[in-house]
Amino acid sequence: MNTKSALLRIAEANNGVITTLAATNLNIKRGSILYLVKKGRLVKSSRGVYIMPEYLDDNFLNEQIRFKKGIYSLNTSLYLNGLSDRTPEKLDMSFPQTYNLSNPKKRGINCKNINDKYYKDGLIQIKTPYGNKVWAYCKERSLCEILQSKNNVDIQIITSAFKSYAIDSNKQLELLMDYAKKFNVENRVKAYMEVLL
Repeated sequence: MNTKSALLRIAEANNGVITTLAATNLNIKRGSILYLVKKGRLVKSSRGVYIMPEYLDDNFLNEQIRFKKGIYSLNTSLYLNGLSDRTPEKLDMSFPQTYNLSNPKKRGINCKNINDKYYKDGLIQIKTPYGNKVWAYCKERSLCEILQSKNNVDIQIITSAFKSYAIDSNKQLELLMDYAKKFNVENRVKAYMEVLL
């Protein structure tokens, strides 16, 4: 099998997506990707990300490839976790405390720095609506973070997310209360859950 066929097979197995990093890791030269772009077999989606034309472009995946340290949080995490039906107008990402936010902000991402102690806490891999895997925070952490006043989340989104969580058969109430304590929103979480359960 030649390198171009190998690239297309890898892309096919990855929901139509291939990155220059993946190609480089397989010792495939970038010229092979550029050849496939020239022939119309791949389309450049964003820097270092190429997609087969018969697949839909996935902005969730593209931005996470661009900003590898970014974890989807707040409204975006609620959406990916099925706790909101509102497609985010702007993506929300959290980064390590010392990460420079200027580039993600230029891309229009709502971003914030997280204390390293909590940065990876509640980290899960989740599928985007296009079937690609990205990193986001779990439902329980996301619910607690949206209650923090500094995050300015719309009350309708909060109420809707808690209603969805209350009827979720996979909810973990003990974990929710653990995060509520960590993020100092225990009373607010209890108030929502007492009404809904």
